[in-house]
Amino acid sequence: MKAIITTKYGSPDVLELRDIEKPIPKDNEVLIKIYAATITTAETMMRTGYPLIGRLFMGVTKPKHAVSGSGFSGEVEAIGKGVKLFKIGDAVFGESLSHFGTHAEYVCIKEDGIIALKPDNISHEQAAVVGDGYVTSLNFLKNLAKIKRGQRILIIGASGSLGTAAVQLAKHFGGIVTGVCSTRNLDLVKSLGADNVIDYTQGDFTKNGVLYDVIYDTLGKSSFAKCKTSLTENGAYISPVLSVTLLFQMIKTSVFGVKKAIFSATGTLPIATIKSFLNEIKELMTAGQLNAVIDKRYAMEQIVEAHRYIETGRKKGNVVMSI
Repeated sequence: MKAIITTKYGSPDVLELRDIEKPIPKDNEVLIKIYAATITTAETMMRTGYPLIGRLFMGVTKPKHAVSGSGFSGEVEAIGKGVKLFKIGDAVFGESLSHFGTHAEYVCIKEDGIIALKPDNISHEQAAVVGDGYVTSLNFLKNLAKIKRGQRILIIGASGSLGTAAVQLAKHFGGIVTGVCSTRNLDLVKSLGADNVIDYTQGDFTKNGVLYDVIYDTLGKSSFAKCKTSLTENGAYISPVLSVTLLFQMIKTSVFGVKKAIFSATGTLPIATIKSFLNEIKELMTAGQLNAVIDKRYAMEQIVEAHRYIETGRKKGNVVMSI
């Protein structure tokens, strides 16, 4: 089968399209023929090996897993002899977080892993991106920030994969949502339900006097220190982008003060928890209450181009690989 291989850290040029051995499902696994896979900002960071703290998990001198990619959507082609939850021909989607490997024509996933039947009203491309922005943002808004109806939520990076998911989810939970993005993405963020939008090239939200119950920094571009004066008395600054500064802020705010800095690595949560998030997003999408924003589509042969585009920082919503 064809797969995208990364044998060393570096620029997009280290990515190679190769023929490798097709996986064989174990007794408790399903073999999935992949039709679409997400290409994320996190994967471009994993390719470079930065920030360096991430190499503790990804591999010190080179990527631990040669085939990257986590989000997928496709069709069950074969099943292990012990599999009971799925059958050949099922359309499925989910996340491969233990060994990645979805930037390929096939991947094996445990039947009790992060996998679900794909709703008929969602395309493979839309389903493939659910595990990135939507699951992560659900974890941060619902599980960590414990968002409540009527709260003011500010989302930094509101036009990205996590941001477009967060705007919709925050509105679903009854939040009063302000999105921060560039000029060219203001209309997109408004269309997703944001009550207010701030063009970061024209204004600074930390200087407008408005207080927020939750500031969700999807890009890690700000900090708790910068946002502290924009938080309500019991407000929280939450971000999925780990840094030494954020780690220090988390430790400090866990002991002192009522305003909190919060980080979570969603992918390290128990499989059952992540799967519950996936199924919750699935129900909302099936009901038409959430929409996946797809910016660009690339073939496997265009993986280098895809990474270069993501690194421009101009990505709107999600980028997918059509296989």
